[in-house]
Formats: sequence, C-alpha cells, structure tokens
Amino acid sequence: MTAADNASTVTEADAAIVRQQLGRPPRAIRGVAHRCPCGNPDVVETASRLPDGTPFPTLYYLTCPRAVSQVSTLEASGLMREMTDRLRTDDRLAAAHQAAHQAYLAQRERHGTVPEISGISAGGMPTRVKCLHVLVAHSLAAGPGVNPLGDEALAVLADWWRQGPCVLPEPAPERESRPEPRPESQPS
Repeated sequence: MTAADNASTVTEADAAIVRQQLGRPPRAIRGVAHRCPCGNPDVVETASRLPDGTPFPTLYYLTCPRAVSQVSTLEASGLMREMTDRLRTDDRLAAAHQAAHQAYLAQRERHGTVPEISGISAGGMPTRVKCLHVLVAHSLAAGPGVNPLGDEALAVLADWWRQGPCVLPEPAPERESRPEPRPESQPS
C-alpha cells in the first residue's frame, strides 16, 4: 500500500488552512494526501470532477505556498526541459515515468471513471514534464520511488517547513457577548 492510499479526511480546519494557502476557496478536495512536517496539509487529493461537472485530471494538488514557490523556481530554471530531454534518451527513466503515470491513473480510477480524461494523468506524464508541481505533489502523496522525477525535484528543494507553518489556523470566531438577563422584579 502506498501513502497515496491513505489520504485522510479533510477537516474544517484543514479546509481553512488550504483556503489560506491558495488565497481562494479550494475546489473538489477529496482528502489530505500529504501533511507537511509542520502539520498543515501541503498536498490535497482532488475529485476527478469539479462541482460544476468539469473533468479535472489533477489528482494531487500542491497547496503550500512556500513549496509552490520553490517548485516554480525550479521550473523557471529550465529543469523541466532537461527532464523531458532525459526522458527521450534514458529508457529506464522513461519506463519509470510511464509507471508513475500508470500509478497516478490507477489511484484516480479508484474513485471513479471520468471518460473525458481517461488515460490522461497530469504534469505531462507519460512523455514529458509539463508541470513540476504535479510531479512533486505526486511524490509527496505516493511516497518515494513512485514518481522518479518528482523525487528528483524534492531532493533539491530546501526544507520549506523549517521556518514554521506557512499559514496559521484562523482564530475561531468570537461569540458576541451579551449581558446576562436580569430577572424582572415581581410585583409585591
């Protein structure tokens, strides 16, 4: 069993954290697929259809803004192009990337089939690297050894959690305090 099989239920607190991380309400969250060492969700598992019925192929979504920023820096460095070039020349890597694609599809299919996206995973799998965020999210959710290029990217990222949580839980809304009613005086 992989870590991806163990996505936990999303609590109201988790949903609030993810909303803060994304800066918008999250859509179609099915579970928390990975937690940062700080305890916050950093990868969520999403439904294959958005609430409006639109097919959504991205099963694993990286939510921590610090991790997202670091992965964006890797993308801007040209790493995705280098990885795609290696897929064309390294048969073992290409086979492992194909296996990651199949694992991604199999996990998504466990929750139901969406014909419009059948055979389509995410991040450019199985032939290229189009979104490193998806590959990193898949690696975090599934654990080491499932997505080799996601694992490679994770290996070069700094420990985004070292500074503490990227967002803190929102305080519970304060209840309006009202004075206790005084007993009315009874006529004598």
